[in-house]
This record gives sequence, C-alpha cells and structure tokens, in this order.
Amino acid sequence: MLTDEEMIRAYFSSQPTHCFETLYKRYVNKVYRRCLSLTQDTTKAEDFTHDIFLRAFSKLDAFQERARFSTWLYSIAYNYCLDQLKLARRINTIIIADDSAFDIPEADESLVHEEAIQLMERAIDYLSPKDIRLLRLKYEEGLSVNEIADLYSSKVNTVKMRLKRSRDRIAYLYKTLQYHQTKRL
Repeated sequence: MLTDEEMIRAYFSSQPTHCFETLYKRYVNKVYRRCLSLTQDTTKAEDFTHDIFLRAFSKLDAFQERARFSTWLYSIAYNYCLDQLKLARRINTIIIADDSAFDIPEADESLVHEEAIQLMERAIDYLSPKDIRLLRLKYEEGLSVNEIADLYSSKVNTVKMRLKRSRDRIAYLYKTLQYHQTKRL
C-alpha cells in the first residue's frame, strides 16, 4: 500500500481521479468527524467535508511534503470550518443586531462568559497571522511541537519559543482589553 505522499507523486499528474478517490476514501470519515466536532451539525459537516476535499484537491499541486498529507489536509479542514463558522456568526450577529424586537435578558454567568469570549476574540484580532496559525495548530488542531516544527521546517526549541511568545502576547492583549473595558464602565 502506497503512502499518501507516494500516491500523490505517482498518480496525481497521470491519474488524478484515481489519486483523488484513494485519498478521499482514506480520509473522508476523519475529515467529516473533525467538521462535525467543530460545527455540531451533521448537514454542515457533510457540506464542509465535500468543500474541503474540493479545495484540497484543487491545491494538491501546492502540497510540498513539508508535513504529512494528513496534517496538511486537517489544517485545510480546520481552517475552512473556522472560516465558515466565523462568517456565519458575523451574518447572524448583523441580522440580530438589526432586529431591535429581540430584548432577551441574559443570565449574569453567561454574560460574563460571553464577554470573556469577545475579549479573547478581540485580543486574537491583534495577533499576527503567523501567531494565530501557530496557536491554532497547537491548541485547536492538537498538533505536537514536533509536528509543528516539521510543518514549518523549524527546530523544536524555535517552535516552543514562538508558542510561548504568542501565548504571552495574547495574555497581555487580553488583560489590556479587559482593563480598558472595565475602565469604561
């Protein structure tokens, strides 16, 4: 049985359909489960899975084997799901914000939790795309430091230091935003 990388090298240029079908069969269930865990919606998970494979296959010629194919595919899946969920959240926020008929009081605990999430999202917006990507690989996708080092062709200690600095930055930004929010109240 050929590895994913061998399959891509051997069949992508001569038999792209065979290559796609083989890789699809190997990973469709895992990608679907990843999508389902992020969306909590079977219909969205199915749609996202289909879109992810189309996107991955259209970019397969850009796959450089700096990481395993599965890592590359899961990164595409994770980022695609997050992008779609963010887009949906923005659309829903705009719709609800424009509809002043809804005046639903929130419980204090859920309000505090929601404010903390919003502060964290605002803090993340101030990070560089590199920092965001690194933190997502580690904490949302669950990659090990070694896998991230392989993905970036970096040393393990370099990845550890970048992770520490990224965590420090986000903690500082969060506290700063929290302070300024409290000061306005």
